[in-house]
Amino acid sequence: MLPSALVTVLTAALASVPAPTTTPVTRAGLDPALTAGRGATVPFLEQEAENARTTGAVIGPDRSPYTLPAEASGRKAVKLLPGQWVEFTLPRAANAITVRYSIPDAATGGGIRAPLDVTVNGKDRKTLTMTSEYAYLHNQYPFTNDPTAGLLHPDWWIAECSCVPAATTPAPVITKPFRPMKFYDEQRLKLARTYRTGDKIRLTATAGAAWTVIDLLDSEQVAPPRLVKKAVWLVADPTGRRDAAPALDRAIALARRLRLPVYLPPGTYQVNRHIVVDDVTITGAGNWHTIIKGHQVTLPAPAPDGSVHTGVGFYGKPAEEGGSRNVHLSGFAIEGDVRERIDTDQVNGVGGALSDSTVRDLHIRHTKVGLWFDGPMRGTTISDTMVVDQIADALNFHTGVTGSAVRNSFIRNTGDDGLAMWSEKTTNAGNVFERNTVQTPTLANGIAIYGGRDITVRGNLVGDPLREGSGLHAGSRFGAEPFAGKLTFAGNTTVRAGTLDLNWNIGLGAIWFYALDRSIAADVTVTGDHYLDSTYNAIMLVSEFGVKDLYSIEGVTFKDVRVDGTGTSVLSARTAGSASFENVDARNVGAQGVNNCGSFHFTPAGSEFGLTDLGGNDGRWLQPYLPNVISCQDRPAVVPPPAPSPWRGF
Repeated sequence: MLPSALVTVLTAALASVPAPTTTPVTRAGLDPALTAGRGATVPFLEQEAENARTTGAVIGPDRSPYTLPAEASGRKAVKLLPGQWVEFTLPRAANAITVRYSIPDAATGGGIRAPLDVTVNGKDRKTLTMTSEYAYLHNQYPFTNDPTAGLLHPDWWIAECSCVPAATTPAPVITKPFRPMKFYDEQRLKLARTYRTGDKIRLTATAGAAWTVIDLLDSEQVAPPRLVKKAVWLVADPTGRRDAAPALDRAIALARRLRLPVYLPPGTYQVNRHIVVDDVTITGAGNWHTIIKGHQVTLPAPAPDGSVHTGVGFYGKPAEEGGSRNVHLSGFAIEGDVRERIDTDQVNGVGGALSDSTVRDLHIRHTKVGLWFDGPMRGTTISDTMVVDQIADALNFHTGVTGSAVRNSFIRNTGDDGLAMWSEKTTNAGNVFERNTVQTPTLANGIAIYGGRDITVRGNLVGDPLREGSGLHAGSRFGAEPFAGKLTFAGNTTVRAGTLDLNWNIGLGAIWFYALDRSIAADVTVTGDHYLDSTYNAIMLVSEFGVKDLYSIEGVTFKDVRVDGTGTSVLSARTAGSASFENVDARNVGAQGVNNCGSFHFTPAGSEFGLTDLGGNDGRWLQPYLPNVISCQDRPAVVPPPAPSPWRGF
């Protein structure tokens, strides 16, 4: 028999290394069966660190803003001290990995670098260089890299003191760093060779950082470089040490004359400005093999569009100059150097006006916005593209974009809306966001539609939005043109959405409609959506309190919707208007099924928001609140729901 002291030591040692020998594959932190048919089909498999073997500590779950777990996929991660490790079991053969991680900022901002040891089966060591230089924003919009900064806008109301600090005596004490966010970044690493299913990838923290948080690992089998023989080849320094922009301009000009594509061979090419593209095809060897990488450059004087910097990007001509057409970009990565948010800067991966064009198989990171299109423009499709680690949006169809689509693309870690359509001044029309995955936006929404005519959002997967937004959003705001024709949400899934809006201090819906600038009176239908594990409400319709007597949201139709878990209600109505429900099934609802405040007039006739039951609404969430029973609780208590599970005959 072993001495009791030794038993205690052995038990503690075993407890520090969890037992599972396999690491489950997830999608947005879920069992893939719960998201079947929704979101992007991607070449990699995702595995969450909290499900892997580790000598570190699992952090989370936590959905509180400004915390490391809240920004992690699945709201959990693993924290490692130097020497500790997390180990993943490969679910299929792979020769490359992506690691999503966080390390500390520098004391005065600007980030640090630190190595992470990567071994396979205890050998074949490689080093992945982590950085926090593109992480850590603080303070109020448009944010700062300086953790020691005072309030950027002391004359704004803030939730932390429920006051306007500049107008408050005594002045409130504001903890610094104020509102830290955007903790994570990710790195890709080619392995020494192809490893087999069941091989062990171990990530070990080093003394280069006081701590390392690992969120997840993606593994994939990267194909060999593609070769395009009948093309104009870029001839430039493939090591990235010398400027390749002039050579790229020459290759594009020659390709246009010869009516050939431009081929970008394997390598890293330095480009520190916009490459203007029109009537040209540019293809690389694959986005793991061809990398267009640049530094952000301060302009000697502001440009006419207000930019004070430039950087790497492929841009169509401006719409006022006629725009560009017949542009086709594929098979390369764009890596920027953007570390601060300056909204006037044109430092996006792809920009300008591109009509009758395609963007496919790009990997874009560390730009301000991955793809920002300023119309009018038409007939452009973005597909099979990955956009990560952005200061602002991943993609925005801005102003008069028509007949265009984003399909089968993967978005992670944006600093604003993942995918957006913004009908500022000119209506967007006939556009589609289809079968995309959007994960962990640190601000705003996964997918947002601001005005427009005949817009479709179909088959998407959105996970883990954090604050000032949620999963799916339709907003009459930001000066957008009105919604018209049909606005269709169909077959989408959200998970761990329904966030807290820190300005209002109320919970949003996993899908939410907002009438701020005008009423929403289009033909709005929501069909076949699944809202899983919503932090607050599943569905929300709201108007700004200051315009509650002016605007409403009328006639929204919900059909064949599943709600599995809400912290509060299935439906929160904080506006005048109406909605109908058919086959909307709900379970694991934390509060009353309907929170109907209307527009807060509380008339003797009932709420100004009316509900229509078209039948088949299981879960007993709707019936007691028909047709317009006032059931207003301004901030109902949150009851965290259980994890989502398969839906069997509910």
